[in-house]
Order: sequence, then structure tokens, then C-alpha cells
Amino acid sequence: MKPPTIIKIDGSQGEGGGQILRTAISLSAVTGTPVEITGIRAKRENPGLRPSHLAAVKVVADLFGAKVENLQVGADWVRFSPAKGKFAGGPCKVDIGTAGSISLTLMAAIPAVSLSGNSLEIEITGGTDVRASPTIDYLRYVVSEAYRSVGIKFSLDVLKRGYYPKGGGIVKATIEPCGEPAPAEFVNGRAVAPRITSVCSQLPKHVAERQISSALLSLEKSGVKCTNYTASFETALSPGTSVLVYSVSDFGGPFVGGDSIGEVGKRAEQVGQEAAARYLESTLAEAAVDPFLADMLVLPLCLAKGVSRYRTSKVTEHLRTNLQVASQIVAGCRYNIAQPPGKNESVITIEGAY
Repeated sequence: MKPPTIIKIDGSQGEGGGQILRTAISLSAVTGTPVEITGIRAKRENPGLRPSHLAAVKVVADLFGAKVENLQVGADWVRFSPAKGKFAGGPCKVDIGTAGSISLTLMAAIPAVSLSGNSLEIEITGGTDVRASPTIDYLRYVVSEAYRSVGIKFSLDVLKRGYYPKGGGIVKATIEPCGEPAPAEFVNGRAVAPRITSVCSQLPKHVAERQISSALLSLEKSGVKCTNYTASFETALSPGTSVLVYSVSDFGGPFVGGDSIGEVGKRAEQVGQEAAARYLESTLAEAAVDPFLADMLVLPLCLAKGVSRYRTSKVTEHLRTNLQVASQIVAGCRYNIAQPPGKNESVITIEGAY
């Protein structure tokens, strides 16, 4: 039997980050198509595979019995060949070994597992709220609801927070099978009252409270009222904090969130203001999907049988690149980005073809 053709993906195209690798690996696992990613993170300060990227690839490879070539820190290429019809399943534990993002590892594993019609319980140790990554609360409060609307169901239990530099956060994920994702129509940007969740660890109580206060003030200045907010104080190996402002609805959106994390020398007020500003960018534009979620929706919708549309406030390079990668791997997948005249928004159309 003739071996399947390996699809070659340029890892330096577009935004040139680790998302190209994660999307390619996930789609490879679901479709059974082998891929070779070259020029991995070539334009980044520390090019090649980092520990968090390696962890994501290894998790998916182990789950799907895939053969992976050149999987090592610093590698500028990887070849991933899934074993057709093989899924290890069962509960498993993964330790990233650093404060690497648990969220990004999960965003490689969740769609791969669910869209291949499998279920899984997985516990991952690493960073829950780290730079250049969505916070774990963004995943469990925003992404989970949007994914549920297209048929992918998962739940997250945060057992321990993990911040830079020690990491040590622990998250347990339960993923349910999705036989076929449903096309989405997320164009309803109607107003839904926001919620705020603020978390801090090994820091004074007032840090989380000041984050909430500054976020509330920013919202009020833009005419947005919020009466639902919580502050929590959780265990972690390193001090850290995060805040999320979000609105979600079961009726076609919105699915909008804005998060921010604390760092040394960064005032709590700034953390709250940043989260509110990211939330308001989408809300004031009456967008149904925020720019970060717009990127994450590409993977399931490129596999949905039918046409999906969603409205976002900004088209990022991450989104453009993810659309291009998905169309390379999923034969027949087509997409379009349209910006209505005079509107501060864009409508993404994806025609799935799996």
C-alpha cells in the first residue's frame, strides 16, 4: 500500500509561532495525515522547539501512537506521522517540567481527542497563567463555552495555580467525544453583562481586589456595567496573579474575554485595566468573538461539514496563519476574511471539508 503523502508546513510563515506547530499536529492526529513542519519559530528570539511546544507534541503523539522524528528542544523541524485508528486513551499525567503553558498544551490535545471521537482524562503540571498564553480561566470560561456550541465538550479543574518561574500548577481536564463538529454562526454581538474573576497567590489580598476595582472603573468609563465579580486566593509555588473580564452566551454569542497577568513591577491597577481594555475592544465593536478565540475556532470549524461564519473585532496574524495552515492540511477547506465598509470588525467565513 502506498504511504500517505506528507504535507509540508512552513513553520516560519505568517506570525511564525508555536501555534502553527500545534494546529498542524492536532489536525494530523484527527485526519491521519502525516505532516512535516520546518522552520519552527524561525523568527523568534529563541527559535526552534521550546519545552512547552515539545510537551504539546509529545502528548498528542503518545495519545495517537504517532511516530515523531526530531522531537527535541531547539529542533527547527519535526515530522509527525499518526498511527491510523490508534488511540491510547485512559487517564494520563503530563509534567511540562517548566512554567510552560498548560493552556496551550490543552489547546493541542482537546480538539485532537474530541474531534477524533474519543474521550480522555488528563492531568497536566506546568504554568496556568503565564506570558504569551491565554490564562487557564480564559479556557474554562470562554473557550469551553464556544467549543461547546460547536460540539466539543470539555471541563477543567484547577487543582493548583502555576506561575513563572517555578510553575507547578496542576490542571485536570475531562474531554468528551465529538463525532462531527457543527458549523457555527457567531455573528450576534448583542450586549451580555460581563463577569470578572481575579486570582492571586502568595500576594496580599488587596492585589486581587485592586485588579477588580480598576477593571470595573475602566468598564464604567465606557458605559459598561458589571455587578458579577469574584476574587480568589489560591495556592502556588511562585507568587502570581491574573484577571479575566468576559461575556458568554449560549445563543450564538458573544464569546468574548480579556485577560491579563501580573508581573514584577506591574501594578495591580494596570493588570485590571489591560484585561478590561482587551474585553472592551470586542464589546464596543459589537463583535461576537474576540480576536484570540477567532484563532482557536479555526481548527474545529475547518472540519465541520458546512459553512461557518463569525464576527471578530480584529484579524490577527495568528488568525490568518491558522486559516492558511488548516487549508493546507484539510483538503477542500476554504476561507474568506471580509471587512464591511465603515465597520471596525471583520467577518470570517470557513467552509469545512472533512
